[in-house]
Amino acid sequence: MPTGVALQDPRRQLFDAAVRVLTRDGVTGLTSRAVTTEAGVAKGVLHRHFADFDDFLTALVLDRIARVEAQATALRDAAGTGTVADNLTGALMTLFEPVMVAIVVLVIARDELRTRLRAAGTARFPLVGEGATMIAGYLTAERDHGRISSEADIDTLAPTLIGAAHLLYTERQDSPPEPAAVRRVVTTVLASAVP
Repeated sequence: MPTGVALQDPRRQLFDAAVRVLTRDGVTGLTSRAVTTEAGVAKGVLHRHFADFDDFLTALVLDRIARVEAQATALRDAAGTGTVADNLTGALMTLFEPVMVAIVVLVIARDELRTRLRAAGTARFPLVGEGATMIAGYLTAERDHGRISSEADIDTLAPTLIGAAHLLYTERQDSPPEPAAVRRVVTTVLASAVP
């Protein structure tokens, strides 16, 4: 590897490389050597910015959680516009994009990663839990707009939507489900909640 070349954003470069390795080679192919090779940097670069590989993976997941939190803000801001089903379909399709599904598998596979994420204050099931919180916040905002029934059990609807969508995405090996399939899940789960 070349030396003496300044990296503009080494953390982002390593995160992007890890995502490529993870989506291409799966959890078993994701090693510190694979990440640094993919990033085109010396192995020491990863250890200069992170205490160890699990510290790196924790930062990677926290970066993805920050994206979910930004998505949650945008989704809440969309309350009262478009249709509830379309807004939720779009949100779920963004949430369960291939990288997110691969990272959820990574979190499940690595005990130390889950331990560190919990210590960092993530949901009990990182990314999926934050996704459920995002959906609950949106449904609450839509209830305030009168587009979700005031009797709707949001604390049940949100994880039901997340669980059903997660299963829909993890059942697909080669390609994500069609938007119509995601929308069908959304409209089925929300059938009794939409006035």
